[in-house]
Amino acid sequence: MKARRTGQEQTTMITRRALLASALPAAGAAGSLDLWAFSDAHVGTDKRRGRDSLAEAIRHAESDFPWEIALDMGDMSGGQALPEDSEGEEIVKQFGALRAHRREDVYDVCGNHDRSGIDEEKNHWWRKWVDPTGESTRHSGVDARRRRYPVAGTWERYSFTVGNIVFLMMSDINEPSQRPGRGTLGGNPGGVVSGETFEWWKKQVESNRGKIIVSAHHYMLKNTTVASGEWEGMRKDDAGNWKGHYHGYYPAGSPRGASYLYWVDGRPDAQAFERYLQAHPGAIAVWLGGHTHTNPADTFGGKSHIETKWGVHFINVSALSDFHGRENIAMSRPMTISGDRLRVRCYLHSDRYAKRGWHAPGERTLALPRPFQR
Repeated sequence: MKARRTGQEQTTMITRRALLASALPAAGAAGSLDLWAFSDAHVGTDKRRGRDSLAEAIRHAESDFPWEIALDMGDMSGGQALPEDSEGEEIVKQFGALRAHRREDVYDVCGNHDRSGIDEEKNHWWRKWVDPTGESTRHSGVDARRRRYPVAGTWERYSFTVGNIVFLMMSDINEPSQRPGRGTLGGNPGGVVSGETFEWWKKQVESNRGKIIVSAHHYMLKNTTVASGEWEGMRKDDAGNWKGHYHGYYPAGSPRGASYLYWVDGRPDAQAFERYLQAHPGAIAVWLGGHTHTNPADTFGGKSHIETKWGVHFINVSALSDFHGRENIAMSRPMTISGDRLRVRCYLHSDRYAKRGWHAPGERTLALPRPFQR
C-alpha cells in the first residue's frame, strides 16, 4: 500500500507542477521551441545497480529546464539478449515519473538493444512497450490521440511537424541477411534501416524543402561524431586481436561498422544517407542520434559529440545510463530553437564525471538555415 501524502507534501507537489507548467512555452508562441533529446537509458542495466535511469532523468528534466517535447533515440533496453516483458513493464513504470508532461510528449525511435529476435515479428517488444504510434496502448500507455503533434507513418518510420520544423523519426531494425542475429548472437551493434525507410526519408526531405528538417535515428552516420568511423567502436589487445570497447565485439555482427548506421537495404557499409547529403548539402538541418555513449569531452577519431558536415549539424545526445558501457557518463541534451539558432546544452544526470547539472563546456550554438516559425 502506498503511503498517504501529507498536506504539506501535496501542497509542495501542486506548487511544483504549477511552476513547471508556467515554465513551458505557451502553445503557439512564435519563434521558440524547447526540446529535450536523450538516448540509451538501458533501463535494465541501471536498475540492476539500484538506479532508475529513465525516471531519474525525467525528474531532473521536469525540475531544471523547460521542454515542450522530448526526442528519445532508443536503447531503452539494457539486455544483451532479447529484451523481456519485465523490462518493458519497468520502462512504462519509470515513464510514470512524468508529472508536467504527457507520455505522448515523448517521441521515440528503436535502438539495437530494443530489437526482437530475427525470426520474431519485427521489433515486437519495442512496439508493445514503447510504441510511438499507439498500437499497443494497453501495454505502453501511449494514446496517439493525445499527441500534441500527431505522427504520420508507422512504428518503423514516422514524421511529425511543429510549425516549420519537420521531424523524421527512423527506427533501427534487424538486418535479415545477418545470421545469427540479436539474441542468438548475444548482441549485434551496427545500425540498420530498410530500403523502404531510406526511400521514405528521401521523399520526405525533397517534399519539405524550405522547412527545417530534423532527422533522428539511434545511430549516427559514418565519420560524423565521436567514434563513428570504421572499427572505432573496438580496440585491439596486446596480441593485436579486436576486442570490445564502446561496443561489444561480435565477429559475426559487423564489428567494423558497430558505431554507425552500417546497413541500408541489405547493403553493408552502404553510406546511402551520407552520399545523399554529400550530393545535397544542407538538405536537412540536424541529425540526432546516440548509441556511442561516453564522456562529454571525448573526441575519439578526431570527432566530438557535435559536428557539422555537408551543411548538417550532427548531434550525439549520448546516454541516460550511468553503467552501460566502459566509457559511459549519464547525460542528455536540452535544446532551444529560437529564430535561426539552435542552442544545444549538456546536462549531466550523475556526479561521476562532474557535478550533476549543467555542464557548460558541452554547450554549442548552431545556425539553422531559416528561422523557426510556429
